[in-house]
Amino acid sequence: MDYRFLGRSGLKVPVLSFGAGTFGGTGPLFGAWGTTDIQEARLLIDICLEAGVTLFDTADVYSNGASEEVLGAAIKGRRDSVLISTKTSLPTGDGPNEAGSSRFRLIRSVEVALKRLGTDYIDLLQLHAFDAHTPMEEVLSTLDALLRDGKVRYVGVSNFSGWQIMKALAIADWYGWPRYVANQVYYSLIGRDYEWDLMPLGADQGLGALIWSPLGWGRLTGKIRRGTPLPEGSRLHNTASYGPPVEDEHLFRVVDALEAVAADMGKTVPQVALNWLTSRPTVSSVIIGARNEEQLRQNLGAIGWTLSPEQIAKLDEASAVTPPYPHFPYYRQEGFARINPPVAGSQY
Repeated sequence: MDYRFLGRSGLKVPVLSFGAGTFGGTGPLFGAWGTTDIQEARLLIDICLEAGVTLFDTADVYSNGASEEVLGAAIKGRRDSVLISTKTSLPTGDGPNEAGSSRFRLIRSVEVALKRLGTDYIDLLQLHAFDAHTPMEEVLSTLDALLRDGKVRYVGVSNFSGWQIMKALAIADWYGWPRYVANQVYYSLIGRDYEWDLMPLGADQGLGALIWSPLGWGRLTGKIRRGTPLPEGSRLHNTASYGPPVEDEHLFRVVDALEAVAADMGKTVPQVALNWLTSRPTVSSVIIGARNEEQLRQNLGAIGWTLSPEQIAKLDEASAVTPPYPHFPYYRQEGFARINPPVAGSQY
């Protein structure tokens, strides 16, 4: 297992981490992801630790906290061997203070998460969504207090825009509060929007990317092909509307390229898609999920080998799209110096 620094911090994380969204799954979304119980979770965590996967990601909104509870029970007795990442800010109820990142919400969310996880500290706490109503000074000072109390070790964000991150970093620097070191983002061969703004920002400001849904919301599993219907067991039947959209022709063009590279390498389509992500600038860890041992072991096979420059170019070409304004002039017009992705030689 390869270990990388989490952004501009001293914390090392494995290049592959495990997403516990399948743990304790309930409801139309999380139930479709998986319904892993404590006994099954222990087995999956055993396999992860054997392979060197030590970072486990969850959130309070996953199955109304059941994911945190199952993860906590499954790691009992081996807390020192794992890193726990959890998230808060999305609504967990209908009450007036059950959403957002207010001081009230953050403190209560952390206290509840610690109980569910059966621990006295969280290695990485991420804000799951931007709260436009709470002043950033309130958010950041509360995170500072949680770190000083030892309840949280590092902080990050997820699903933020570039200006929201930059403003928060500027305020943190002004007051001497802890900076965000992680940005949990959607990034895949069929969703490369991360590269336009957030990747250069991460390289410049020292945020390590944790990649969620690296297989494009289940579309890059190798089971979805041109001219064939969705497999009966695909969770896309029930969850497609929740995830990032993608046009069919773009998806099939990428899948065609993935299949060609996978055949050359003797690997599977998802293994190639995951491996491509591990080579991208700013990526600290790619979060893989699995509903069973077979899926997990297949995903773990995504590392330990390298795509050739020609294979990477093939995947890049198949997955490329015209970037939105103001980015496209830097790719098309003379006199505009290209700045995306970060230049070679970056520490990321």
